[in-house]
Amino acid sequence: MKITKVWFEDEKIFIRTDTGVEMWQSLLWYPRLQAATDEQRTAYKIDKFGDALRWDEIDEDISLESFTYEEREPVNPIAQAFKAMPFINVSQFARMINIPQSLMASYIAGRKKPSEMQRAKIEAALHECGKIMQTASL
Repeated sequence: MKITKVWFEDEKIFIRTDTGVEMWQSLLWYPRLQAATDEQRTAYKIDKFGDALRWDEIDEDISLESFTYEEREPVNPIAQAFKAMPFINVSQFARMINIPQSLMASYIAGRKKPSEMQRAKIEAALHECGKIMQTASL
């Protein structure tokens, strides 16, 4: 099986193979792609075997095999919070609470688990954002 088409929709990356199979993964697994511009997302290369994707500019790689994993979306409270509020810029949020963007992305993707102190810091900041939104009047 080889990748023949790639597209993005609703915070997901989709592929089509030469056998006509379509598969997807959540962009929560790929924070660099999630934060990438449309132009950066379309600047991918399919490797010579047709089983891997590469984005040079954002230093991201995805294998065809990863689209076959059972867990299509990371299931963790931090990821779920940001998925429920896609209008929150994760990079800006991380900067606001003094957490490196790459570390925040790892928490969201489930590659790293925040300490109890970090989790409490993230949760408190999300609650603060909610309070700010509640006080907004039009």
